[in-house]
Amino acid sequence: MPEYLIGHVDLMHATAGLLVGVLVGLTGVGGGSLMTPLLVLMFGVNAKTAVGTDLLFAALTKTVGSTVHGWRDTVDWRIFRRLAAGSIPAAIVSVVALQWLGEIGNRAEHLIIIFLGCMLILTAFAALFQTQLVRLARRRGTLRERRVVIPTIALGAFIGVAVSISSVGAGAIGVTALLMLYPHLPVSRIVGTDIVHAVPLALLAGSGHWLYGDVDLVLLGSLLVGSIPGVIVGSLLSSRAPDHLLRPALAAVLLLSGLKLLTS
Repeated sequence: MPEYLIGHVDLMHATAGLLVGVLVGLTGVGGGSLMTPLLVLMFGVNAKTAVGTDLLFAALTKTVGSTVHGWRDTVDWRIFRRLAAGSIPAAIVSVVALQWLGEIGNRAEHLIIIFLGCMLILTAFAALFQTQLVRLARRRGTLRERRVVIPTIALGAFIGVAVSISSVGAGAIGVTALLMLYPHLPVSRIVGTDIVHAVPLALLAGSGHWLYGDVDLVLLGSLLVGSIPGVIVGSLLSSRAPDHLLRPALAAVLLLSGLKLLTS
């Protein structure tokens, strides 16, 4: 990390990064679902800046996870290519459209708040009912290969739009949808594919926000200082954590955050 960023580390933001990192390590729910609403609701960060900063934050932190999954061969590159075919073009169009809306007024801010609120509520339900949805998909049986190509590309496009506008979508929602489309694949392979796909997507969308001045590098440095050890600690504790209690509690937090954004 550049020396000038380390010299400006903010303790409150670093602590927030630590807490989010621990929760991500414990539950596997994407940091965007936790970090962006935290920055907007608790720290009063501009919505566009919160999204842009969080996207680069996610790209940097998930690079480590994607390297591990690549080394363990838990990535399905066929699914990755299908997702990217939809997400990359959608991300480019979304970032450009968002900046265009910002130039003609405050519509971009309102769009981000509304979209973020809706995505948080959707993520809450995905995290809470993921097991039941996957069990239902497995009972239905595996679809033929050619019948899942278009839905996977469409899923990628949806994730590309969602991530570019709100930084949320590539975590619990993406994994749940992929588990329903490919119920025969191991969960570790789905999670690995989702994480690897999130890296270039977050990097592209985050770079777009950066070019338009919607990234706070000092804030980014503070978040990274706290989140990196947080993810390590959370990952080490994940095998002992009571998932049946953590997931409902996390879903409740996401749901309340989404409703707060929509009603604020």
